[in-house]
Amino acid sequence: MGERVIKGYQRLFEIRLLHHYWLDEGATLFDLLSDQAAKDSRLLTYDARPFLRITPTAATSRTLDGFGGFFKATALGCIVAVPSSAVIPADGTLEFIVTVQSQDLLNYTALTLRPCRIYDLYHQMEKKLYRYKENVPVLSNLTGTVRGAGPTRTLFLSKEIPAPAADDQVEALVVSGGALVQLTGDQPGAGMQQVGAVATDLPVFVHQGDAPAIVPSAGLVGAPARGVLLTDDLPESVFALIRLTPVRADVGDFSFIDAGGHAKLPHPVYHVRFKNRSTTWRYVNKQTRAVISMETTPFPLTWFGNAGTKQKPSDGFVKAEKSGDRIARLVSEIYV
Repeated sequence: MGERVIKGYQRLFEIRLLHHYWLDEGATLFDLLSDQAAKDSRLLTYDARPFLRITPTAATSRTLDGFGGFFKATALGCIVAVPSSAVIPADGTLEFIVTVQSQDLLNYTALTLRPCRIYDLYHQMEKKLYRYKENVPVLSNLTGTVRGAGPTRTLFLSKEIPAPAADDQVEALVVSGGALVQLTGDQPGAGMQQVGAVATDLPVFVHQGDAPAIVPSAGLVGAPARGVLLTDDLPESVFALIRLTPVRADVGDFSFIDAGGHAKLPHPVYHVRFKNRSTTWRYVNKQTRAVISMETTPFPLTWFGNAGTKQKPSDGFVKAEKSGDRIARLVSEIYV
């Protein structure tokens, strides 16, 4: 009789890449939908893979191989599983690269007007080339934020959303007076719209504060203020970097191993939320190109539902209207 070896696996953690363009119902945020069955159904039909790809870095792949574990991309994001007997050191780090699979994503995702230029800088004293990509968010379970309690408790990998700053740009997300607010233009004097009256009742979207400050090597001139250092493991196509550490001492829910180094039960589910873009909707006669009317406030772009009362725009081209060097507003033109 042949010998059988059965190896039990369990999930180490799950990462969900959820984009609200594909989840919200018109002006109603997905998380605030009252019908739980409708929410469950929307997640069952959601698939991030056509527009976002998540992969482990080469170093992380080697680390997972060493544990006998595996990575699997899913419609919601990805899962990582290891043998139930695996003992994972508490001081390691796992990194995952998020890249854009469809350029259409940039039309309906907030914050995409921020420049993501690549800088090639030669350090004369070190005889070394440094490459940076600016404004890349780095999302971590060591700095992530919790929302809710009990069965609604959700682990977001984004930091807490900051207060308004003098250099904020159009689409920046800020907390002002306890409310979650989005800028509709560049500072100074930017217009603002309220996303929700109580920020702590809402998801923590990826925002401008998630891009870390760059501390260049001493003597290196010209590095961008925020972003990441590109390496052999981190390609220039990176859209976001997810960095996970086994243990977070101050908020244990973010840890993915127990005191013995085994995969924790239940495993953590980490959320990365992308905010859909809001634009001012302008209605144009498709025959004469004359402006018929314009909404007075920006409306969110969504696949499901309609935030307005008239025809909604497609997810296509969004026009940035300027006042001098500042972006004054984002406009979606609807030809009727």
